[in-house]
Amino acid sequence: MKRFPYAHATHPQWRMAAALVLAQLRAQMALPDHASQPALGLLYITDHYAAEAPGILDHLSTELPEVTDWVGTVGVGIVANNVEYIDEPALAVMLCDLAPHQYRVFSGVAPLAATQDTDGFVPQTALVHADGSTPDVAELIAEVAQRTWSHHVFGGLASSRGPTVQFARSSRGAVAGSGQRGAVGVFHGGLSGVAFGPDVRLLSRVTQGVRPLAGMHRIDRADHNVALVLDGRPALEVLLEDLAITLDDPPAAVQRLRQTLVGLTAPEPARGPGLQVPGAVGDDVLVRHLIGLDPGRRGVAMADVVPVGGRLVFCERHVQAAKADLMRMCAEIREELESPATQAEGSPFPAQAQPARERIVGAVYVSCSGRGGPYFGGSSAELQVVRHALGDVPLVGFLASGEIAHHRLYGYTGVLTVFATADSEAA
Repeated sequence: MKRFPYAHATHPQWRMAAALVLAQLRAQMALPDHASQPALGLLYITDHYAAEAPGILDHLSTELPEVTDWVGTVGVGIVANNVEYIDEPALAVMLCDLAPHQYRVFSGVAPLAATQDTDGFVPQTALVHADGSTPDVAELIAEVAQRTWSHHVFGGLASSRGPTVQFARSSRGAVAGSGQRGAVGVFHGGLSGVAFGPDVRLLSRVTQGVRPLAGMHRIDRADHNVALVLDGRPALEVLLEDLAITLDDPPAAVQRLRQTLVGLTAPEPARGPGLQVPGAVGDDVLVRHLIGLDPGRRGVAMADVVPVGGRLVFCERHVQAAKADLMRMCAEIREELESPATQAEGSPFPAQAQPARERIVGAVYVSCSGRGGPYFGGSSAELQVVRHALGDVPLVGFLASGEIAHHRLYGYTGVLTVFATADSEAA
């Protein structure tokens, strides 16, 4: 694979932004170390352009006829290399140097096959975009993951203050989307994305944005989304002890509880070992909101089903912990690229025959809409950390209302996935 051409632009009129993007892409496609005939395009737009999604996709498809397949979605913000576009009209495109036999575009009306395709394609993993309002969306994500060989997918939930759209256009037959004006390849609701075969080298990692307030607790008893007994004690008693508060001063207690989140892990056989990070939470922890107390049963309610036999940790959002974990994630990817013979701990993909040294030809970053540069201290600060760690690599992505990694739906996280190839192949 050669370096993936990518481009991004902002403008009040989408046609002007598209013109700027197209000019950048064509200039890069003329360079010897960049792909000149990419077949797969990734397209991300901010919600300012959501109503114009069909026109944007049609325009790019017409102007770039060599790009036969498109996937993407909308976000309240989008990212590209070391810049974020938040609360402004913008679009970002990356063109992947992949052959048609190396990937499959899928959507709700053309789902990913549960078995091997007739032409022998076997999905190793998949980039998934989803609408958070879709019923049982977490279960659907897990089902898609089960249809891949690694049982690992990555991506995020579309985020928008207006229409929520997804792009999924395939060269294997025009798939009529459910978008406005009968647009082909524009969808509302459900899941869509692209699956990649085993010969596409991918590395993916998750970074969390919280730090634990105390240690992990065993979940002994629960009722749906209410934890009742932790470590043999009433859950409410454990919570108050970990937060060092009492209910004698309700205003102070409420203020502290509003800042508290809950990290949940499934029982050991179901969740696997996970990746443990000192001073942070591992990637096997699902962070959820604390939504209330149950004084009658001395329980604690949260925004997910509480897994009896699993573990629970009370935590909080913390900028320094989030930044340190972001740097940890990027460093792990760099280390695995530089010495791929020993696969890094926590890698979701099985070991493969790998060259002595690899380089990044493209990357996708999906971060929580509650993170972004402002949370990290300034405009584009989060992406600048990624750029500093990975170097000047093609990167696009979006700010999501929920992040997808492994086979689960996360919150307050960032999911970084890179496309890698041998140095000799990228030259």
